Amino acid sequence: MQNARQLTRMFTRINAIFLILGAFCLLASSLNQAVDGADGGQRLSDPKQQVDHSPADLAMSPDGEWIVTANQTSNSVSLIRTQTHEVIDEIVCGEHPTDIEFISQTNQFLVSAAWAGTVETYSITNSKLSHVASVAVGFEPTGITITTDGSKAYVGLVASAQVAEINLRTHQLLRRIEVGHWPKYLTLSLDGKRLAVGNGGDGNIMVVDTESGEELYQEPLANGCNLGQMRTSADGQYAYFTWMVYRTNPINVSNIQRGWILASRIGRVRLDGPADREAISLDVPGLAVADPHDLVMSDDGNRLVASSSGTHELLVYRLPDLPFIGAGGPGDLIERELQRDKDRFDRIEVGGRPLGLRMSSDNRTVYVANFLRNSIQVVDIQAKKVTDEIKLGGPAETTLARRGMEVFYDAEFSLDQWYSCHSCHQDGGLNSRPMDTMNDGTEGTYKTVLPLYNVTQSAPWTWHGWQQDLTEAMEKSVTSTMLGKPPSEEDKAALIAYLATLELPPNPYLSADGRLSDAAERGKQIFFSDKAACADCHNGPLYTDGEVHDVGTSSESDYYQGYNTPSLLGVYRRVRLLHNGSAKSLEKVLTGRHSPEKVNGSELTEQETADLIEFLKTL
Repeated sequence: MQNARQLTRMFTRINAIFLILGAFCLLASSLNQAVDGADGGQRLSDPKQQVDHSPADLAMSPDGEWIVTANQTSNSVSLIRTQTHEVIDEIVCGEHPTDIEFISQTNQFLVSAAWAGTVETYSITNSKLSHVASVAVGFEPTGITITTDGSKAYVGLVASAQVAEINLRTHQLLRRIEVGHWPKYLTLSLDGKRLAVGNGGDGNIMVVDTESGEELYQEPLANGCNLGQMRTSADGQYAYFTWMVYRTNPINVSNIQRGWILASRIGRVRLDGPADREAISLDVPGLAVADPHDLVMSDDGNRLVASSSGTHELLVYRLPDLPFIGAGGPGDLIERELQRDKDRFDRIEVGGRPLGLRMSSDNRTVYVANFLRNSIQVVDIQAKKVTDEIKLGGPAETTLARRGMEVFYDAEFSLDQWYSCHSCHQDGGLNSRPMDTMNDGTEGTYKTVLPLYNVTQSAPWTWHGWQQDLTEAMEKSVTSTMLGKPPSEEDKAALIAYLATLELPPNPYLSADGRLSDAAERGKQIFFSDKAACADCHNGPLYTDGEVHDVGTSSESDYYQGYNTPSLLGVYRRVRLLHNGSAKSLEKVLTGRHSPEKVNGSELTEQETADLIEFLKTL
């Protein structure tokens, strides 16, 4: 049996290596198609090159003549003429572009290059894209919001719990404002004096005074996670946003169908002062909404459109009489009055994974960045149909890993399409809420959601390490955690192939040349010392020995005893640590139940603990 397990691990790792090599070859092929541009960027020799583009967001020029897209997997920006729906140009941008916004009344726009740690400025000149400037802001820049006068931009830095403020006249970083964990998206009041920040790691909306940089107030989102895009209402009173709610109820058919496990919401908070957040429920019984992402509102204030990325559709609402509810609400499921009236609420199937949205000035045409379809879709929300699709480019045949990506983001694999793999593992990473995966033989034993980076190389699986077969683990996740139908063998193979391609985002605490600070270097010595003995369990390239240990943190409610050593790579990103998420910082881990003193009897000094934390952040 032991030999069989070793062979299984060996073949899993060999398979992962081949998949990763294939991804590198594809990337090399993509880069070889880029040529130097006179503007200082790289222009693609073929704007419709045969690589997946995966647009995550799009923006429309103030005059409505142009659409630009942030293509995440091709690391490029595409230029589309709105009138003809023709792709005119494409240029290489920073790694992992995520958000894109035009500067008011100009043909210049910003792109957040999340994995490059930069915000790039481009202009449209003579129907071509030109690179203007690059501002290093820190990791991981995501959501962008720009003042109405075009003088400043604010960018959420997910990895460092900050917001970067940029002077757009001089292209300089002015300061970084401390906010909450995972500030992915944000929006400004019309006068630019107040900034609403969605802190996904903390489950709240923070409103900041942009002059002082001080927090004015917070609006908590009870059990909130997976915060999406934020938009300011036309009258400037509200910041609208999408999010999901995870509740600590047993995973069963009845609770899922009541919206008592994972549920989707659209909310709003006031920008002119503290008040209870207001929200509506999105989920329809038997045909839920999953992974809401972006939203747009018509200029006439009559329509609100949201993208439901997990169920491949747009949600269209009549905005003025939406039943937003404050304290104590909303209900668990969509209000019946909305469900019965197609003018007040309707769904438009678009396929793929719809993310970024923009609405034209006619208040009926919505442009959709469809990540999985490699396209921009044109949707008539009055006729309720896709009227055109602008292809950005992609391979002639879908790879196994790309098919696995489709499975990962598809909520239809769960009971009544309530949630997807992404709902718990955002883009293959973490979640801010401990969750009950039903994987340890007990009900109600909530576990920290671990990232899936390197998962194909880190057997065994589950927090208790009893799962020795990754294919079986994939099936159990779908049928037990998500209560879906058993996936096909092809679906499971595709999902594993996709997981093998996941990359950990660049570490902001590690210098470009890999050198450690003096404190981190001291911390490294402590980590590998007999005194701290961290490396007794957390060793090897993934900082895990793949073994189960009981280090005194066991829960009586667990069926299994001991815990599978988690990898420490990317530990700086985590807002909950230990198996049950009881520690919310590395300091709590090292001074609480998992301290070196409790584990092996050696007490660290305050300085040694601080140095050890500095090293852990660099992993």
